[in-house]
Amino acid sequence: MEHAIIEFKARCADHERIRNILKKKNARFVGEDHQIDSYFRVPYGRLKLREGEIENALVFYSRPDQAGPKQSDVALAKVPAESELRSVLAKALGLLVAVDKRREIYFVGNVKIHLDRVEGLGEFVEVEAIGSANEVGSLREHCERFLSELGIKQEDLQEGSYSDMLMR
Repeated sequence: MEHAIIEFKARCADHERIRNILKKKNARFVGEDHQIDSYFRVPYGRLKLREGEIENALVFYSRPDQAGPKQSDVALAKVPAESELRSVLAKALGLLVAVDKRREIYFVGNVKIHLDRVEGLGEFVEVEAIGSANEVGSLREHCERFLSELGIKQEDLQEGSYSDMLMR
């Protein structure tokens, strides 16, 4: 399944404040997921296998490394939990890094909000406005609105993925 996503990631020292804002927006809480994202060597973009209790998928995406809202082009295939895919991909492509995180997952309409606690990195909030390629303008507006409503400071915005941060 292919999607266009406008997203941002920011350091967040106060998840409780974000939870309260989401509660006021009647966000739908999906649950808390312990996820391991394994990143593999590919010639361009990023390929990761997400293994969690709620979400399990093979995800390829490409996006610019810039702070603030940015477009990601994503191809995603759901995979069964506890598959052998990780070991096969690691042998075929080489494992770059594994990201271990606890993620609270919320939705407000087509906007997915994550409150993440990442091993070795700390706490973050991530917002993804999800749609099709012809909706990029409205997705960007949704993302910009959340940036403002959540009170995200410019200096807290992150450019790359958690994998990039761990490999530094």
